[in-house]
Amino acid sequence: MGRLDNKVALITGAARGQGQSHAVRLAQEGAHIIAVDICGPVESAPYDLSTPDDMAETVKLVEEHGKRIMAREADVRDLAALEAIVAEAVAEFGGIDIVSANAGICTTGAAWEMSEAQWQEMIDINLTGVWKTTKAVIPSMIERGQGGSIVLTSSVCGVAGIANLGHYTAAKHGVVGLMRTLAVELAPHNIRCNTIMPTTVNTPMLNNPALYSVFFPQIENPTLEDAEGAFIHLNALRTPWVEPIDISNALLYLGSDEARFVTGTTHFVDAGSSSPYKIPHS
Repeated sequence: MGRLDNKVALITGAARGQGQSHAVRLAQEGAHIIAVDICGPVESAPYDLSTPDDMAETVKLVEEHGKRIMAREADVRDLAALEAIVAEAVAEFGGIDIVSANAGICTTGAAWEMSEAQWQEMIDINLTGVWKTTKAVIPSMIERGQGGSIVLTSSVCGVAGIANLGHYTAAKHGVVGLMRTLAVELAPHNIRCNTIMPTTVNTPMLNNPALYSVFFPQIENPTLEDAEGAFIHLNALRTPWVEPIDISNALLYLGSDEARFVTGTTHFVDAGSSSPYKIPHS
């Protein structure tokens, strides 16, 4: 038996990276999947986003575990599209038990130098898009009356200020505040809400030349090897980043009955990066 047998999980940003890992890990434990992703570009993002081929790979990987998957292309900024997907999913699966509001982007720049459009797109996707995801799903969860688990992806940037990520940091702080409010508001309906707080994660959003150049301006054309050597100092444990599966395992726990009384928490998977004083790595 799986830890999520007969559960249904909706995951945004499911075409690749953490979202794809989440879909596969939850399917391994018995969940059926509703996979949502924009599968296209975002104007301010300095790296390639997911594609329809990525989503097809997610579908293939989930089906290899014998679980059903409904994959839909949608932008988390589009509430009507999200509501339509939820309605279709409820009709198809009978209800939604787990929500992973995972979709997000990362762009960079000093807070006073970035454009208004760059700021707004970050907030619209990484914060308002999370709220719209919950707004689309919660009414059906309440009406069904069987409780559930909502997990919002925040970041270590949700508890600390990081240079050149002011808009990202503001959005991730906002996600934590939204979670804490939802945890209180939804408790009478036995719907739990928590955040996952990752450190650097080995995905295309982190590992791309545009982001390297911001973190390592002293290095001309920084490489993955440069990044690996530098990112290791962000964490207390000796690793430059965690893997998507590490975040997926946290989601699995928070979505399962093992966490049935866990709500309103910030669940860190950060290799100790949020510790204020760390012993330097040699």
